[in-house]
Amino acid sequence: MNGPHSALRSLQEVDPGLGRLIRRDQLDAIRQSVLRAIPVNMILGLTGTLVAVQAGRGEMGAAWFAVSTLANVLRIALCRAPCAGLALDAATPPDAAEAAARLVDRHLALSSLAALLSGLVWACLPLLCEGYTAPETLFYLTVTCGITAGAVTHGIAYARIPSCFITPPLLSAAGCLLYAGGFDRICLAATVLLYLAALLRSGAATERLFRESSRLKNEATALARSRAAAHASASALAEEMRVRATHDGLTGLLNRAGFAQAVEERAEGGGDLCLMLLDLDGFKSVNDVYGHTAGDRVLVEVGRRLAAALPPGCLAARLGGDEFALCYDPVAGPEPTALAERLIAAIAAPIGSLDPGRLGMSAGLFLGPPSSLTQMLGCADEALYAAKAAGRNRLRLFDEGLSGRREMRRACERDLSQALSENALEVWFQPIFGRGGRVPVGLEALVRWRHPLHGWIPPNEIVATAAMAGLTESLLRFILEQVLTILCALRERGAPDVRVAMNVSPREMAQVAVDEIVLGRLRALGLPPSMLEIEITEETALDIEAVQGKLATVSKAGVRVALDDFGTGYSSLASLRQLRADRVKIDRSLVTGLTTSDDKRGMVHAVLGLGRSLDIEVVAEGIETADDLETLRALGCPLMQGYHLARPAPAPAAIEIVLNGRAAAA
Repeated sequence: MNGPHSALRSLQEVDPGLGRLIRRDQLDAIRQSVLRAIPVNMILGLTGTLVAVQAGRGEMGAAWFAVSTLANVLRIALCRAPCAGLALDAATPPDAAEAAARLVDRHLALSSLAALLSGLVWACLPLLCEGYTAPETLFYLTVTCGITAGAVTHGIAYARIPSCFITPPLLSAAGCLLYAGGFDRICLAATVLLYLAALLRSGAATERLFRESSRLKNEATALARSRAAAHASASALAEEMRVRATHDGLTGLLNRAGFAQAVEERAEGGGDLCLMLLDLDGFKSVNDVYGHTAGDRVLVEVGRRLAAALPPGCLAARLGGDEFALCYDPVAGPEPTALAERLIAAIAAPIGSLDPGRLGMSAGLFLGPPSSLTQMLGCADEALYAAKAAGRNRLRLFDEGLSGRREMRRACERDLSQALSENALEVWFQPIFGRGGRVPVGLEALVRWRHPLHGWIPPNEIVATAAMAGLTESLLRFILEQVLTILCALRERGAPDVRVAMNVSPREMAQVAVDEIVLGRLRALGLPPSMLEIEITEETALDIEAVQGKLATVSKAGVRVALDDFGTGYSSLASLRQLRADRVKIDRSLVTGLTTSDDKRGMVHAVLGLGRSLDIEVVAEGIETADDLETLRALGCPLMQGYHLARPAPAPAAIEIVLNGRAAAA
């Protein structure tokens, strides 16, 4: 009888959790089987009592049946009593599982004691048949064998309970038979003992089978649960990877890939879409002044404000850097320009400790039937570019005008390379006058391009197109050759002191070896570097380190350096020295309307004084009226340039303007 329990103890030592689950299954099964067996027990007890009454032992039979019934009621109560241990499963925490296992063991022990009590009652059955010597002996032996066999049959889950029940009555029967004596009774007693041993062995064997079945069931359950957990974990990991692949890790908004996928899906439904590109104004200064950590916090707050202000169903994304994008159905949502104004106002509100007004946002809107995301983004980007060009906190809707400009830019990107190779571009020259605007003293080179479809292309568009098409260096070399050609012509015609200026953009200064190209060509043609002047826009002062070395090289060689668009806000006294500027050109916005503006006259007067103090030449550009010309003369401006004095002209005409003007002055 100890074999199954020793094996169970070994199993518990190997896997305590599995052993607990098997004991739980044993208790659950034994409670159900006992409840099924008790009615049979009571019926057989009642039958034995009736036989005792028939044999004239009614009082003894009634007393026995009453005690048997009390034992059965106790067993039923134990089987129906709640047991928290039955709720034990593989997910129960270890401490709780151990407590539940102790409850299970206690119920099994109590059930075993109740079975022993019932067995002791049945061991008193010989009192009803004079120690198995009365004529009813065969009946009572048959009942005893039947009820013990049934107990083993119903108690296969836990052998200790049927063993406790069957052992007392069978030992009692064997003892009585041995006591009565006689060969046949002794043989019958031996048979009863053999029967008892067989039942005990059978009970142990069936319990082992039950435990094995329970083990397999619990292992299968654990495996299924493990697979379900693994599947859930894999699904959660896949979802996390999907979110990471489609969402921005900083703001939680969609990233570029996720936004593209969502917009493409939404475009399949048809109907107009509003796609909005948003770009922060002044974000670079936030990073420069407060650091990138503060910049990240600003981006997080911007993302939060955008999400809070958006209509339901609107897609929001951070495309990268400080650029955001939105897409929604304008029929179901607010009017696009109203939404853009609301978003601009939300971002313009103070953020943390940032200076009020430091951060703003510009918006470019595309509204129309859905097409490819690339095309819609291109249209919105064109509108955003126009909005930022107009100032801070502006919005612009992509319209026919911008569509034509976009088509022009795309055509320029497509055709610029061929135009450069075929010399389809032109360089015109606008004179610069000295002596109060009376004598030509220099020229400024201005690139021109008459596109076969779009006509004259603005110079800034040509430079931007060259940068987009990777033709920055090719364009620089083309303009330089035209400038060097007119320098050679001026020297040949006796005007070697006329200086020619060529514009170099910040992008060209940063990306191209301007110093090596310029000085190399001057040496090859034998031209003095002093005849050439390089004009850089005041925007270059934003990133002096990127251009300072190249400007120092050309300046040291004798090439003059001029700072164009002076007065728009970027330059400082220190930057003038760092850039080795020999000349500054007052921006046309300060010159136009100079006569009627006290503020502008004050600004120009200050720049002229600065030039005299630092020994830097000052040129006023954009002179378009005689009144502004006279005002500049009165202020003592030494050099002037503008349409009122002379318009740009091709090289031959520009040379004639210079030579004729100098001859007239002489």
